[in-house]
Amino acid sequence: MAASPAPPRMKYNFNPGWEVLVGDAPGAEAIGFDDAKWKTVTLPYAWNEDEAFQKDIKDLSTGIAWYRKRFRLPAASQGQKVFLEFEGIRQAGDFYVNGQLIGKHENGVMAFGFDITQHLRPAPAENVLAVRIDNDWDYKEAASGQGYQWSNRNFNANYGGIPKNVYLHVTSPLHQTLPLFAGLGTTGVYVYAQDFDVAAGEATITAESQVRNDGSAAQTFAYEATVADKNGKIIGTMRGLETTLAPGETKTVQARARLTGLNFWSWGYGYLYTVRTRLLIDNKVTDEVQIRTGFRKTEFANGHIKLNDRVMQVHGYAQRTSNEWPAVGLGVPAWLSDFSNGLMVSSNANLVRWMHVTPWKQDIESCDRVGLPQAMPAGDAEKDVTGPRWDQRLALMRDAIIYNRNNPSILFYEGGNESISAAHMQELKDIRNQYDPHGGRAIGSREMLDIAQAEYGGEMLYINKSAGKPLWAMEYSRDEGLRKYWDELSPPFHKDGAGPRYKNAPAAEYNRNQDTHARENVVRWYEYWRERPGTGTRSSAGGVNIVFSDTNTHYRGEENYRRSGEVDALRIAKDGFYAHQVMWDGWVDPERARTHVIGHWNYQPGVAKDVTVVSNGERVELFLNGKSLGLGQQSHRFMFTFKNVAWQPGTLRAVSYNATGQPASEAEHQTTGPPVALRLTPITSPTGLRADGTDLALVQVEAVDAQGRRCPTALNMVNFSLSGPAEWRGGLAQGPNNYILAKSLPVEGGVNRVLIRTTTKAGKITLKATAAGLKTATVSLRSQPVAVQHGLAAQLPGTDLPVSLGRGPTPAGPAFRVSRVAVPIKSVTANSNPAAAALSFDDNELTSWVSARQPAGPWIEYALARPASIGEVAMKLTGWRNSTYPIRILVDGQEVFRGTTERSLGYYTATFAPRTGQTLRIELVGATQAKDAFNITELDAAKPGAPVTDQAGLPGTLGLVEVEVYEKPAASKAN
Repeated sequence: MAASPAPPRMKYNFNPGWEVLVGDAPGAEAIGFDDAKWKTVTLPYAWNEDEAFQKDIKDLSTGIAWYRKRFRLPAASQGQKVFLEFEGIRQAGDFYVNGQLIGKHENGVMAFGFDITQHLRPAPAENVLAVRIDNDWDYKEAASGQGYQWSNRNFNANYGGIPKNVYLHVTSPLHQTLPLFAGLGTTGVYVYAQDFDVAAGEATITAESQVRNDGSAAQTFAYEATVADKNGKIIGTMRGLETTLAPGETKTVQARARLTGLNFWSWGYGYLYTVRTRLLIDNKVTDEVQIRTGFRKTEFANGHIKLNDRVMQVHGYAQRTSNEWPAVGLGVPAWLSDFSNGLMVSSNANLVRWMHVTPWKQDIESCDRVGLPQAMPAGDAEKDVTGPRWDQRLALMRDAIIYNRNNPSILFYEGGNESISAAHMQELKDIRNQYDPHGGRAIGSREMLDIAQAEYGGEMLYINKSAGKPLWAMEYSRDEGLRKYWDELSPPFHKDGAGPRYKNAPAAEYNRNQDTHARENVVRWYEYWRERPGTGTRSSAGGVNIVFSDTNTHYRGEENYRRSGEVDALRIAKDGFYAHQVMWDGWVDPERARTHVIGHWNYQPGVAKDVTVVSNGERVELFLNGKSLGLGQQSHRFMFTFKNVAWQPGTLRAVSYNATGQPASEAEHQTTGPPVALRLTPITSPTGLRADGTDLALVQVEAVDAQGRRCPTALNMVNFSLSGPAEWRGGLAQGPNNYILAKSLPVEGGVNRVLIRTTTKAGKITLKATAAGLKTATVSLRSQPVAVQHGLAAQLPGTDLPVSLGRGPTPAGPAFRVSRVAVPIKSVTANSNPAAAALSFDDNELTSWVSARQPAGPWIEYALARPASIGEVAMKLTGWRNSTYPIRILVDGQEVFRGTTERSLGYYTATFAPRTGQTLRIELVGATQAKDAFNITELDAAKPGAPVTDQAGLPGTLGLVEVEVYEKPAASKAN
């Protein structure tokens, strides 16, 4: 009987059935080495995962660990090529197949691969893969003797071993290569769209495949690609030319077609297509690769970011790439990545900037599914480098671009967390142009305000504006607040700012309560929103808040983890989450009415407090038990304060009104009764709980009153018992070792969550929660069996997860209304340093005009291109965050403004009654004052040679970085 023909390509989940030993084991690469007493795990698995959030990351265990796996090839693999794909290890590993060294990988970040064909025993013989991994913080690259810049104890959590997925590929000798430049030197498949007609749903789709012939004879083949929508319906087929490859030859082939009826990937609309690229010999498929991708149009110009022809001011999070969880680290199942990244979208984030190193493929693909645009770094620390360390960064960027260039959610490639030289920026840009010339992704770096090679930039904390390349803040709002602390009037009665000083800075920056942390989020975002598109020729392209979830990296407070998140480490929302949800519900201007009342309404008699409401309405009215308490005092556009509200039990309700006075949205808090019971709520994958040894269930525990309402001030200690085929991973709370892996931990604010992990045995899992004086809660789950044969599983992580389409396609209408129009400046003069005066309106925030000291007071005067009714002047003054300047402004010689500028993170706007004229003068009329209003230095002292623009103004001088003069729009305008 003839053997069945081999399938064109097989990709296996290679995560099951690994043995792990922490420590060195000489000879462990040998086939017959006895590993019977080693720990059996399913990948992803960091061998020091127990320490996640238990220790500061600088104290995480490091050293040598061995991973071993036995497997057999499928019967149909005879005569085929076999490749290993690792999504990444930490830090460096030596790899052995059947006792033979097959290679080394060292950068600790990116994916890599090996061709293991020649080292394998054919089916049904057993093979052994052994890996020796060293996660020493100070590991040195073998070839150069240099450490890796991104192996940094401040920000890159060192979860050692193999904390990411592994795959086995079986292909024909004539095959499309894998996108694994590291180890294989190959580039794989590249799919991209061009020539968009967004309104008509049309684009030209191109598929390119690098093809290699590892056979002994020349092969002639045809190339085709099909595009299928999310329901599996083929909507287009592209065919390329016939190609012949000699033995050992590699070529790139291509096919393209114009497709119609496309759904374009967008923010909150993770529409993905399946593209299958095939090699055909005599009309029979000999190789097929499946790519899940999306199509979208981007533009980065005029200071704006456009997605599908719509301007988008970015607002989101600078999130640690580890994206970690307590007692697990980063290696979570794909559905939990979707859960976490989807929460960012739920908070109305439209960008996540992963920090310092490339995220693993699972998080990148997750962002595709949930519709979360992302900025992808390669690897760095806090500065530019040279020599072998720069070569390491170039290689990492190359590998990351090749591996991730089909993921539509990536809008930005980031070359550094600190400015780099123009020459280095060009080198990175050349890599992008070589490997991803058509992906619609801007490449840049932090800062890079005046580097022409960079396609975007922006400082870490400040507001930058531009009329050219978009500038957005890479990190802002660094304050911290533990979720447990509501305010100083609620248990455990934490006073805002209490705690030890950090580097001689007041504790207010790192030890806030939820009330003040949320208010700080509103105040900080307001400065970016105030300079949004539509507010002048120059605008801010937005900014990202550091961080989304509390992180086991670089802490400042009493806990050994950072609490800057808008959700805690178990992804339970803080008030800042809801504040962002309100402010960010739009592409630029708010588009959906939202309101949130900060805090809760469970107090004691006699308590009176200021109530803060965050709303994107025009006015907000507060009601207590149906009685109006009047309108709130509006500040920072979105914040409405009601002073000294006396507590009464009942319902506190806020109603927002639109510009016409109609109710637009509302929110409320109710006073709950005392806790009487516990409630458990499981959160699992939409595809069910799998008995694969790595799946997790996230279980929420709440203390509830007699009506089933969560009690917001409950702090009860809860005791858990677990039975069935599952492993306890626990949760996190303030206390000894942060309660990591503890079976008893408290609710905080009435709620907490714990993680339980399946084993490889399917069955019923029961979790029971008890607390003194409260009714017990029990929840049961059933894990489903997972088929594994000879160490291989067919189900690939994440491939069966649904996409999220909740926000809908990119809206067709404008994203903002023009609120003011810049009047062009024709010329300028000044009573000192006139040669530099033009630097004050050159659209470059690294240049400035600074006056000399003048007895009569320094002034600068602008001649406008035309007479205009001027009502606002935006100024970035030198030393903007620490200097105030008493100034007056004159239009055609008439004073229109007199006052003192305010410290800010960027711009100060002087507003006055409009006056028509063609000249505008700014004069200093008093003494400047300098005092840092923000205390924002965190890791390092000020850099030597910092630009004068960021330095306090000298007494008696006036310094202007950028000036823009505005009038009201002649008619209603939009974009």
